[in-house]
Amino acid sequence: MQHINITENFPFPVEKLFSYLEKHENLETLFAPLNVKTIKDGNTEKYGVDSIRSLQFAIIPSFEETVTVYKKNELIEYKITKGSPLKNHYGIMKFSSTAEGSDLHYTIEFDSDIPFVAAIVKIGLENGIIKGLKKLKTTPL
Repeated sequence: MQHINITENFPFPVEKLFSYLEKHENLETLFAPLNVKTIKDGNTEKYGVDSIRSLQFAIIPSFEETVTVYKKNELIEYKITKGSPLKNHYGIMKFSSTAEGSDLHYTIEFDSDIPFVAAIVKIGLENGIIKGLKKLKTTPL
């Protein structure tokens, strides 16, 4: 099982950070060069529980992630539900207010039956998210 555990602070309120990261298409900032698009709205919130996003890179077949938990300005949890060589994939974004702005604690865990795939994905994914979050810190929301 692979684990990614990232905490980053931001100079803007948690409401702005959450509002930006809840939008599926904005996750391209973190997952570049993957293309991300919403394919199904959530039950009660557009990006809430049961909303589905598609992620695709070049000619590699797309895969889908479904939001499983959504608490406005606090928490987003999701899992891969279709089309990936990864298994037991679960992502958690926890948001909190700070005196200086906000914090994001982002954890992801996953595995694969294909040798070395999970370890390789971890390196690329973790580096991409760290780079994307650093860039997001300087983006006006």
